[in-house]
Amino acid sequence: MNVPLTHAAEGLERRAFTVKDVLRMVEIGVLGHDERFELIGGEIVPISPKGIRHERLKIWLNRKIVRSMPDELELAPETTFYLSDDTFIEPDFVLYPADKGIENLTAETCLLAIEIADSSLRYDLGRKAQLYAEFGIREMWVIDARTRSCRIHREPRDGKYAQVTDLPAGTVLKPAAIPAIEIDLAAID
Repeated sequence: MNVPLTHAAEGLERRAFTVKDVLRMVEIGVLGHDERFELIGGEIVPISPKGIRHERLKIWLNRKIVRSMPDELELAPETTFYLSDDTFIEPDFVLYPADKGIENLTAETCLLAIEIADSSLRYDLGRKAQLYAEFGIREMWVIDARTRSCRIHREPRDGKYAQVTDLPAGTVLKPAAIPAIEIDLAAID
């Protein structure tokens, strides 16, 4: 049988899954509907549980973005973002043009992806940011739920972000492609 394989860090071969495979596994109960994971390059990667800091920041950020968002945009919280046949991720927020619809959400239509990081900070700043760059997501934020600082990634080129900016807590965040939105991290209640 010709089955695609991935190579784990320790060099052992593993079966590579497709999005279709994973959706079928959920459908028939091999994977639970409530399990949290992403599919990266065919490998099922568990996601750490969300803590209270993460959830508070997510609720606050959702309210601020929705209140300042122009009508021609949509905000998808915690959506499954399909990037290829063997990769999907679950960003905390994705902003995209409303006329494209969620069914047409792609790397090209994504204007901003936001990750809120608590226990996942190292992963979000490392492999996850690299993944966003590899797929050409034009702007990605990683907001640290503990310090309320933010790393902004822009201008993906050759699988990396050409512009990476660290902003301290209390900075006003402004997406490059959405000037109407301003998020003042100092105002977090």
